[in-house]
Amino acid sequence: MPLDISVPALTAITAVVTAAAIWLIILAVRLTRNPRNRPSPSPDLVDQARQLKALGQIRDAVFLVRGETGMSQRAAARFVSRL
Repeated sequence: MPLDISVPALTAITAVVTAAAIWLIILAVRLTRNPRNRPSPSPDLVDQARQLKALGQIRDAVFLVRGETGMSQRAAARFVSRL
């Protein structure tokens, strides 16, 4: 028994399936770029970054946090600014 699907309905179904596939690919890429299970910074790292910030060496503190945690520039700068 063949299915009677009109051309506009088939086009709409194809568009929905394609959009869903693209959305899933974008979601997968974003999740791999921003993993949720990052290790938290050690207390020693926090102390060192806090000392550098107190000395006015904010760039060095951000660099230190990035090197030890693998955070992005933006995330490390936010981390240091919140200390």
